[in-house]
Parts: sequence; C-alpha cells; structure tokens
Amino acid sequence: MSPLDSRASWTRLGLSLMVSLVGNVGMWAIIVILPAVQAEFGTERAAASIPYTLTMLGFALGNFVIGRAVDRYGVARCLAASALLMAAAYAAAALAPNIATLSALQFLIGFGTATSFGPLIADVSQWFLKRRGIAVAIIASGNYLSGAIWPLILADILAGPGWRTAYLLIAAATLALMLPATWLLRKPLPEGALAASETAAAARARDTGLSPRALTWLLAAAGIGCCVAMSMPQVHIVAYCTDLGYGPAVGAEMLSLMLLGGVASRLVSGVLADRLGGVMTLLIGSTLQMLALVLYLPTTGLTPLYIVSLIFGLSQGGIVPSYAIIVREYLPAREAGARVGFVIMATILGMALGGWLSGLIYDLTGSYRWAFLNGIAFNALNVGIMLMILMRSRPRSPRLAQAA
Repeated sequence: MSPLDSRASWTRLGLSLMVSLVGNVGMWAIIVILPAVQAEFGTERAAASIPYTLTMLGFALGNFVIGRAVDRYGVARCLAASALLMAAAYAAAALAPNIATLSALQFLIGFGTATSFGPLIADVSQWFLKRRGIAVAIIASGNYLSGAIWPLILADILAGPGWRTAYLLIAAATLALMLPATWLLRKPLPEGALAASETAAAARARDTGLSPRALTWLLAAAGIGCCVAMSMPQVHIVAYCTDLGYGPAVGAEMLSLMLLGGVASRLVSGVLADRLGGVMTLLIGSTLQMLALVLYLPTTGLTPLYIVSLIFGLSQGGIVPSYAIIVREYLPAREAGARVGFVIMATILGMALGGWLSGLIYDLTGSYRWAFLNGIAFNALNVGIMLMILMRSRPRSPRLAQAA
C-alpha cells in the first residue's frame, strides 16, 4: 500500500498543524506587544516597528535557508533546532534592555518561525499526491489560525503582568509543545513514494519546456508581483480607514475580516488545486485579487468597504499555498524544501516591498489611489506569468509528442 494519501499522511498533517499553530506565533506576537514596547521604551512608532521589520526579514531568510536544510536533514531535526532557537530568543527578548537588542532577537525569532511555514508545507506536500492541494491548504492555514488564536491568549497577560511575561510563556510553550511533536515527525518518506512524485513532476516539467531553475525564478517573480499587490490592503487598511474618518478600530476589524476570509480561501483553493492543478488555482485567485483591488478604487462607504475587504480576503488567501503546490507539481521532489522555501521567501519580500512602496506612493501623492493602481499593475505581472506557464503546460498532441 502506498504511503501517499494514507492514514499515516493525515496523522502527520494533524501533528504538523499543531506544530504550525505554536511555531507561527513569532509572526504575530511582536504585533500584539508593539504598543507596550513603544510605551516602555518611550520611542516613536517607526522605531517601535523595527522589531517587526527584522522579524519578517528573518522569516523570509529562514524559509529559504531552513528549506534547504530540510532536504538534507529532514523536517524533524530542523523543527527541533528551531524550537530551541526560538525558545532561547523569546526568553532573551523578555530581558531585552532596549529596542536594538529586541530587534536583533526578533530576527532570530523570525528565522526560527520560518520552519513552521514553507519548510513544513514542503514536508507535508511530500506525503500526498491525490489530496496534495487540500493538505497544503490545511497546513498553510496554520499561519492564519495562529494569528487568530495567540492574540487572544496574550491579551490578558499584556493587560496584567506585561509583554515580558507573555514572551516567557511563549518560550515555555514552544519547548513543551513543539519538541515532542518533532519526535513524532521523524519518520522519513519511503524512497519509492519519493520516486513516484519525482516521475510525475518531471513529466509536467517537460511539457513547459522550462528548466527547473527557470521555472523557479519565474514563480519567484510571480510571487513578488502578487504579494506587492496583496500588501496594499493588508498593511495599509487601518491607515486607509483612518484617512476616510472611520478610525483605526474599524480598519482593524476589516483586517480581521480579511484574515478570516483568507482561511476560507486557503481551504477552498486546496480543493480546487486537487481538481484543477496549482497553476489554474493560483491564476483564479490572483485574478480575483486584482478585481478586488479594482473594487477598492471607487469604494469609500463603510459597509461597502467591509464587503470589499471580505472579497479581498476570500480571493487572496489561497495564492501563497498554491506556489508550494506548483513547485511540487513541476519540480524535483528531493529539492522541495529549498525550492518551496525560495519561492515563499520571494512572496514575503514582495509583501515587505509592497508595504513600503504603498507608503512611499502615499507620501508622494497624498492619496492611496495610486498605491492601489500600483498593486493592480504588479498583480497583472503575476497573472501574465501564470498564464504563460499554463499555456506551456498544456499537453502536446500525440504527433508532436512522437516527434519529440
């Protein structure tokens, strides 16, 4: 019996999701404690945001570096090492005397957190073939679910003992919950199952006429394009609502609505990917995201903004996991960690670039209109690349195949 799509595969997915819920807290904890950090150290909001920026830079780099390590050493060892690194960094951050020290430690936290995203997605994808899409969607949703759960857990602690105590709690939870799970994930995928995945991927790759390197770089460029677009509402929706006179609380509600829509989008996209393939699924999501950005342009009313934000969340959530599915469909299985990690790194850098670029455009024009148009243009780049890959992926006629 094949180990792919088996009971063992689903059990592994469940364990991996638990790890993801704990491991991904590093992306969200710094956002939750930001006001408390700013108040304690008496800094401006820009300076207080530096720890978050370094968290994301560490997260981007970690997806690529740790992804390569997973291909060589296995996901269990990498998760265990990351859990130890994060626990030590959280504990040290709880004692940080200044913003600079906290920022450096947040870079390490972000680096370790990355193991629970791209590399973990790559590992889960190895254990599925027929149901790879929904499996990847479920494990990718762990990132958003972590962002929904942990702020609620940390809120009472922040209101009482404070952010330093909250970080000590996270350090303890990381060790207590992640390390035992990594031991249970130590079993490698059988060689025969790996070979079967490689054969299927090689056949699809031949149809495109693109080398693995060229296809990887194309996916990275597409990832930057879609995530520059994605970052415009996600990063600036609170500021946008404030400019319109609705206040930051309304903007925060719209951001939450986007994230909840994103979870639903990831699950639906996973089902679609199992039926239509990763390229078509990503193309659908990216096209809908571009349409949602267009809808933002004339929308200023409160209720319509809520509706458009929900539409945006429902369109964009499944885009990033689709890249992992495409990598597994077209590229060598033995290099899944490195290639998924590289493409995910590109999407994160796209988010960072887009967030900054939208702010720069706003400073230059005094309006978010051109920032939305900039996002639409980058989104069109993503759609164009995916259309090219889709057209090249169509099976050739038997006569052409024989001639080749």
